[in-house]
Amino acid sequence: MKKQRRWFGLMKAVGWLALSGVLALLGSIALSMLSLASEPAPAPAAAQWAADSATVRVAAGPQYARSGVWQFFWGTHYRAIWNAPVTAPVLRLASPERDSLVPLRAGGSYQSRTLRMSTAKGHQFVLRSVDKDMSAALPVGWKRNLLQRLMKDQTSATLPYGAYVAARLAAAAGVYHANPRLVYLPNDPHLGKFRTTYANALYLLEERAEGNQEHKRSFGNSPAIVNSQHLLTMLRKRPNTQVSPRDFLRARLLDMWLGDWSRREDQWRWASFPGSGGTRFRPIPRDRDQAFFLFDDGAITRVLSWFLLKFQSFHATIRLGNVDALTTTARNLDRTLLAPLNADDFQAEADSLQKRLSDVVIDEALKAGPAETRVGIAAYLAPLLRARRGQLAAVAQRYFEILNAEAWVVGTDKNERFEVTNAGPGRLRVQLLAQRPHRPDSLLSERVYDRQTTKILNLYGLAGNDTFRIAADAAVGIKVGIYGGLGQNQVSLHSLPVDKESENEPLSDFTLFTNAAPAPDRQAARLATHPDPHPELTANALGWVKRYNLRS
Repeated sequence: MKKQRRWFGLMKAVGWLALSGVLALLGSIALSMLSLASEPAPAPAAAQWAADSATVRVAAGPQYARSGVWQFFWGTHYRAIWNAPVTAPVLRLASPERDSLVPLRAGGSYQSRTLRMSTAKGHQFVLRSVDKDMSAALPVGWKRNLLQRLMKDQTSATLPYGAYVAARLAAAAGVYHANPRLVYLPNDPHLGKFRTTYANALYLLEERAEGNQEHKRSFGNSPAIVNSQHLLTMLRKRPNTQVSPRDFLRARLLDMWLGDWSRREDQWRWASFPGSGGTRFRPIPRDRDQAFFLFDDGAITRVLSWFLLKFQSFHATIRLGNVDALTTTARNLDRTLLAPLNADDFQAEADSLQKRLSDVVIDEALKAGPAETRVGIAAYLAPLLRARRGQLAAVAQRYFEILNAEAWVVGTDKNERFEVTNAGPGRLRVQLLAQRPHRPDSLLSERVYDRQTTKILNLYGLAGNDTFRIAADAAVGIKVGIYGGLGQNQVSLHSLPVDKESENEPLSDFTLFTNAAPAPDRQAARLATHPDPHPELTANALGWVKRYNLRS
């Protein structure tokens, strides 16, 4: 009894300690919130103009300089770099020496302010603000009013000149990229109606990845660059439209190496290359705002990072348990475009990327950006990039496992045939073939899935008159969902067993989800059948595209 009392007393003491710790944390947060009001951010410093007015010297974010106490709770981040004055050339919109720039339209994503520009020759550029505002991601209302200043302060978790380094590393990796350069936009009268909002600030000026870019090598000299909305619609409407999956995988592994977690669907453009067999696309990542993100180096931000899982910080180790969160913003796009690749493909691309990103490449890339900040950025990033490079193979393997736990095979609005057959113990082969009148069926894709990796496999026919042919021995332990979509779809079993007693037994692991009644053969009744829970997403190409985050 005494032992029990001592045990309960100890547990009670531990409980009180835990509670006091939570209360202390909450108190610290409250005090820090109050100190935000009592500790005003420094005012932006005035730009120091050179004698010839060709350059200015100015810090990108002196407002992020904070006291030691503030940084203890809310993170040191990249505040020193934000507060470091740098020299930038002054951008004159009207210039007799070059093709003048004309402002067209204001814009921006969740955090950046952008200004689209065009030259007289029709080449388009975009100005993206170096300073961001993370509070723009908050919904309008009391949350934004309460947290706006605090969220704005957390912009210091981003590296202001990381885009320069990322562009050089992308070039070495064989990934298309823009070529940003730092400029200072003065109070130029040629800004017109944009003058009040955009004048007197640092920007990244880069080519706009859109339209005909045959003159631009870093965009692959593509005759037509399109946005993700266009690409994803074409993939579902035209069977001869394809994205190079190996190129996209290389770009995604580069994202993870750079710690760039903000890769939603509208953060990509696509270089097109027409050919006799159809149009092929290669990816162009945009907006490297979150590369090298550093959020969890404060007492409070560390705790917040346990709950805000996608805000992955850039450290020497890429924890395999964090690969899921690091890639979650592009999950639907990944499952769509990387579906043709197997585990060996993932490993081969990781090995290739490791070889491309040598120490020499890293050192050269870190020479990019303002001269005043290069040494500090290189000293910090170089050892981390080298350490993370050595983990790419393990990261690629984990990434493959995450994507293929629930795998997709997606058809188009044309007629297709899905062949599902046994490929050995615990393995399932799926072939997708285009059906064309008066011509042999043409193979579009083929993959073998292993139940050790894939738990769920969904087949989406979309519109068109599709055929799903399932081998009677195809139940290998993978749960297969068949979504017919619109059209006159046919589901049939083939290679029927001779044993008549098993002829009417349910075919386990297969479920047919329908928008309309299928045209089954006499054996298809062995499949469980349910209404499609989301017919608006699976009916046709236009419905399918709704599952992606497409803001532009």
